[in-house]
Amino acid sequence: MAASSLLLLLLPWLVAALHSPPGCKIRITSKGLDLVKQEGLRFVEQELENITVSDLHGKEGQFHYNISQVKVLDLQLPFSDLHFQPQQHLAFNINNASISLRFRRQLLYWFFYDIGSINASADGVQIHTVLQLSKDETGRIKISNMSCNASIARMHAGFSGTLRKVYEFLSTFIVTGMRYLLSQQICPSLNHAGLVLLNSLLDTVPVRNYVDEHIGIDYSLLRDPVVSTDTLDLDFKGVFFYRGKEDQELENHAVEPVIKETERMVYVAFSEYFFDSAMHSYFQAGVLTIQLEGEKVPKDLEVLLRATFFGTIFMLSPGVVDAPLRLVLQVSAPPRCVIKPSGTSVSVSAFLNISLVPPGRPPVQLSSMAMETKLSAKVFLHGKALRVLLDLRRFRIYSKQSALESLALFSLQAPLKTLLQLTIMPIINERTKKGVQIPLPEGMDFTREVVTNHAGFLTVGADLHFSKGLREVIEKYRPAPTAAASPPPEEPSPDPLQL
Repeated sequence: MAASSLLLLLLPWLVAALHSPPGCKIRITSKGLDLVKQEGLRFVEQELENITVSDLHGKEGQFHYNISQVKVLDLQLPFSDLHFQPQQHLAFNINNASISLRFRRQLLYWFFYDIGSINASADGVQIHTVLQLSKDETGRIKISNMSCNASIARMHAGFSGTLRKVYEFLSTFIVTGMRYLLSQQICPSLNHAGLVLLNSLLDTVPVRNYVDEHIGIDYSLLRDPVVSTDTLDLDFKGVFFYRGKEDQELENHAVEPVIKETERMVYVAFSEYFFDSAMHSYFQAGVLTIQLEGEKVPKDLEVLLRATFFGTIFMLSPGVVDAPLRLVLQVSAPPRCVIKPSGTSVSVSAFLNISLVPPGRPPVQLSSMAMETKLSAKVFLHGKALRVLLDLRRFRIYSKQSALESLALFSLQAPLKTLLQLTIMPIINERTKKGVQIPLPEGMDFTREVVTNHAGFLTVGADLHFSKGLREVIEKYRPAPTAAASPPPEEPSPDPLQL
């Protein structure tokens, strides 16, 4: 009884541990799948055009034949369909297709020998394939299994030459054999295209990459893809990490993004955790510090600061009074992101240290004040890069020493805010200008993006387009052939007596 009660108490924590909320979530809709089908169909046509059919040879009574050098001339794929199949699958079907072929013939009938070509067509071609999607050991989406079934309803062969009537009478043997061999080559060709070539395309999806010299991002999948009749959902870890401690991650307490829309081809959702982990990683790296010294300090602000701290400066030795000013702005805690339906904001707490830096002597601190700022954040996409543009909204400074000193600093409120807006914010936005790549395969980009804020997360709805064709990307990353690859078909014998 006690054990059962303990299990009930632990059950919520066990469920939470098994279902970690994603920092980034991607949904591909049926509209996106239609675009993939158009590009994928071109790829399938190209693969089927390169089918290699073994030589066919045999005899029937006094009729000897050898068929070789099979070449696909044309494909007609009028009816095709690519759709989601619930659980983890994609189903791809081709119906009533036709394939035009040309063979090299060597035929011997009694004492008559003939060499030439045969044009043939395979009609009523049916191909049904199901691709199973899963997460591999690296956290990347992969085609883990593939089933295929292909059949040919009819096949016709056209003969020419002096023995045309004889060939047409005996063509049943040739046509039946070629129909069987061709149907047996369709699925192996498509299996190689899916499990090898398309998986090489999926290898271009970024999983764990460095963003810059300070931080990286982990886009590994948390679990297998979830497929419904209309959508494919992918849950990514979506966490940034400090390169100095790559195994250390910020614990995710943010809400899980929920995507309900299906109007666009693709939706990408980012939780507050996604942005918080980026800022936490930069804070760990110790780079959230900006220093202005000497001529970099605006002249008007320098005059105001010297006037504000005139009493302190007046008491210093003559060699220090005219020393250059140094302003050091240092973030004191990891910034926090808050996403609401009304907008996205970032809260930042920092210290501002103001010092005189006489040459060859230690700095003399004039003041150390605390700053609290709130920045508005505009999130947008450029290609596949997620970018953030920050703008200063609220600003407050106060003394860490006393309320009286905070009152004395009130006159610096507006000038320092202007300093942040005109000097500091451009530096920060220049750093965020590059953005971070969203996990899409190479050659696929976003268009017509729309950003929508929710409570605790935001979504980017977009359409897709191929900036590069599947074939172009696959050829770029095509695996090198191995020694175990099957040898090319042998050249046919010129001597018909060896048939």
